[in-house]
Amino acid sequence: MHRSASHSPPYLRLLGQFRLVYGIEPVALCGNAQRLLALVGLRSCVSRTVLAGTLWPEATEEHARGSLRSALCKLPHGDPALVTCGRNSVSIVDSVTVDAHVLVEAALRVVGSGAPGAEPVPTDLFGEGDLLPGWDDDWVLLERERLRQLRLHALDALAHGLAREGRHALALEAALTSVRTEPLRESAHRAVVAAHLAEGDVHEAVRHYDDFRRLLSEELGVPPSPLFTRMIPSAGLDRLAHAFPHCGERDPRQARSALAGRRSR
Repeated sequence: MHRSASHSPPYLRLLGQFRLVYGIEPVALCGNAQRLLALVGLRSCVSRTVLAGTLWPEATEEHARGSLRSALCKLPHGDPALVTCGRNSVSIVDSVTVDAHVLVEAALRVVGSGAPGAEPVPTDLFGEGDLLPGWDDDWVLLERERLRQLRLHALDALAHGLAREGRHALALEAALTSVRTEPLRESAHRAVVAAHLAEGDVHEAVRHYDDFRRLLSEELGVPPSPLFTRMIPSAGLDRLAHAFPHCGERDPRQARSALAGRRSR
């Protein structure tokens, strides 16, 4: 396929769905060409041997290399090119924007600094699309989990950083995005509670803690960690203790301790 791409740089979308925009409109590619471009796009530069073995693991080496050559021929070959083919490797060209790379760069900046500071908030972290959903290749599963974990850690760090800066609404948005992605992950819920407390909203902090405590008890049969419980003001734990009079302890301090530490019966 030959196409002039003078209107805008090529854009490769891998999060939420596979989509290649080359020129002014999306370009349809066959399955093998999609898998080839996705793998090279994720890793930037891949040896031909690794490409052939990863994409066609069940084929003989000769057949896999032939399939690789065929898939390369099915990529668009206009100006600019999408990939450069060396004798031993295939690389994505610098002018191609890969959304997964944008996500990784934003996440690493946040994890390294904890907050955007004077820089704009990296909204790329707020998207909820998984890497290539529906693709079950081993290499996709590995990359999908890597990106998911990096994004979750970045969202938590961003939420805490924004809360410290007094940007409470954005802090909550980051924390709740993390919660939606992985509802049982405690660190995300701690970020939500931290944002509420930074805003002075103890009621919402206690309510969210209690919702998570019940969810964790129902799903896993375990309590929140002591680290999480210590975030809640004593008055909030008193309120929860009174809501569960069947705990049986007369001393409110013992009731708070039992509420925070007991397992679901």
